[in-house]
Amino acid sequence: MENTENSPVLNEEVKTPGKLSRMFLTIYDVNRFIMRFFKEGFLPPYEGKELLRQCYEIGYRSALLISTTGFITGVVFTKQSRPSLSEFGATSWLPSLVGIALLRTLAPLLTGLIAAGKVGSSIGAELGSMRVTEQIDAMEVSATNPFKFLVSTRVLAATITMPILTFYTALVGLLGSLLNVSMSEGTSAKAFFQYSLEQITFLDITASTIKAILFGFTIGMVGCYQGYNSSKGTEGVGKAANSAVVIAMFLIFIEEVVSVQFFSLFRA
Repeated sequence: MENTENSPVLNEEVKTPGKLSRMFLTIYDVNRFIMRFFKEGFLPPYEGKELLRQCYEIGYRSALLISTTGFITGVVFTKQSRPSLSEFGATSWLPSLVGIALLRTLAPLLTGLIAAGKVGSSIGAELGSMRVTEQIDAMEVSATNPFKFLVSTRVLAATITMPILTFYTALVGLLGSLLNVSMSEGTSAKAFFQYSLEQITFLDITASTIKAILFGFTIGMVGCYQGYNSSKGTEGVGKAANSAVVIAMFLIFIEEVVSVQFFSLFRA
């Protein structure tokens, strides 16, 4: 019998990819996932009904939480800013300060973080449960394109609804600020909105819209990627939902910093 103890084929250890290799593999998978979205998301056939349903799920069902958060933010920001402005006798600038802060930074960032927590986790958990229960595999067998139906519609819905939710957050925040200013200074609603919006420029609106679109795309893409590629049963579903929230929030903060630096070049 041939001695196989010292056979190089049998004794060769199976090398597992290291951390650096796994990182590059993940980056490759993410890029391929994003490119697949741009390849399939805008080509027929279109899933119009599913897209509208996802817009309803992402937009309308997030309105209550966003309304509450935006209103409280407007009240608290106004209340905390008043003492500092009072020291310089510039209380009359309070509506303008609130308007600039909300429309330039607070509204897009708050909406993005709230959506990352609510929408991102929901998408990750939903697609993750469909993956581990083999529903996505069943769709592929039935000649249905699960990527277009599940991923493309959710990413597009998040990208479309985020700018709408952002300006809704800004409006609700201004209403909260108006309540505080009216109770303290007796300013009328007409004067408040006139002062709060007079310093807002077209660049501010454009920057907030672009940031909201970018945040929505990030939330939808991260949630779909984590859920669509989840594994390990129910444990994988929870991991997908948690990872979708953490990664989306982290990317939103990075995008906020980069976008602020970029648009500040046009304000100089």
